[in-house]
Amino acid sequence: MSKRNGALAQGLAAAAAIAAIALPPQAFAEDTIELGSAISITGKYSQEGKNAKDGYDFAVKKINEKGGVKVGGKTYKIEVKYYDDESTPARTAQLLERLISQDGIKFVLGPYGSGPTKAAAPVTEKYKIPMVEAEGASRSLFSQGYKYIFAALSTSEQYLSPVVDLAAELAQKNGKSPSSIKIGMAFENDPFSLDVRSGVMDRVKHYKMKVVIDDKMPRDLSDISATLTKVKALKPDILLFSGHTKGALTATRQMSEMGVNAKIIAITHCESADLVGKFGKAAEGIMCPTQWAETLKYKDPLFGTAMDFNKAFLAAHPDYKEVPYQVAQASAAVEIWADALHRAGKLDKEAARNALAKTDLDTFYGHIKFAPDGRNLTKPMVLRQIQNGKYIVVAPTKYAADPVVYPRVAPQ
Repeated sequence: MSKRNGALAQGLAAAAAIAAIALPPQAFAEDTIELGSAISITGKYSQEGKNAKDGYDFAVKKINEKGGVKVGGKTYKIEVKYYDDESTPARTAQLLERLISQDGIKFVLGPYGSGPTKAAAPVTEKYKIPMVEAEGASRSLFSQGYKYIFAALSTSEQYLSPVVDLAAELAQKNGKSPSSIKIGMAFENDPFSLDVRSGVMDRVKHYKMKVVIDDKMPRDLSDISATLTKVKALKPDILLFSGHTKGALTATRQMSEMGVNAKIIAITHCESADLVGKFGKAAEGIMCPTQWAETLKYKDPLFGTAMDFNKAFLAAHPDYKEVPYQVAQASAAVEIWADALHRAGKLDKEAARNALAKTDLDTFYGHIKFAPDGRNLTKPMVLRQIQNGKYIVVAPTKYAADPVVYPRVAPQ
């Protein structure tokens, strides 16, 4: 257990004891830490926004059930004030101005998506308000010199690059050169997906692979049949797609309709799109990059193991068939805030910012330790493959729960 993990455990235990013995229930109405978030409740990212909000709320409830957070000898419960940014970055910025200037919010949870997070960061920076964000993965967020943004998740260039590494490994096992591999891909024209593409291209150049299709998805993400027609003609070995939930749905549906297949197919946002639930056998063999999986060997005193978190969340939210990683990383963001505020010792935004910068925390989601630019560099991405209707971790090898199925067999 890390030092910070121990501090969080002690803080929660102390808070529970105080809450049970000394504080009447109504005292929490006054003794509350309010976090603020502009989140996508409506608009094209509404499903991912729901995932993030559900993750925030689940962690808040868990922490409050444990007694809250002890800050400087006083115990507080946590609440989150939300506004709907309608999946629009400009609206995100407006609402954060409102949260900070009108509502007096001093501690922020990030929005969903790299675009809205890019809009949020200059606002929180202007007011020197620390923001823990769990849903904006674009690496360009961390090249602007910001001092008040801290990201729980791995950055977006890492999402599909492990697929290229896995393809190279499999090619070599089969006596072929990685340079013989042909790649087809289509990405949404947004900061997240363009960064995903950059990470792919870095690995493609490393192995001297050939990109035969490099398309952008249409703005509304509703039709990629033109790209799939090229796939049928050019027969790439690897197919890669990134377009959030709607793009994942479109790609899977149209591949099935058009009879398109490849040795490896990988798509971001599989779980939030519920590819298994919506497409059944048509989703078999698809690979899905994920920030987190319930089979990983992570744990903490608040949630227990990754599997414990998975079971508890599904029990509380039976509408979910799988726990999307957006849920897990959102819960981790609230846990990071609880730990940092406990260590800060006072409800001061600068003290909180400095405590966040020193975070060294084991969580059910993975280890959290921030680089000077605010990135979390200590938690890897993993690849899951849909096998028999389940999301199975298959790469990197040291995290694999089962072997990869390769090549992908076209569903009948």
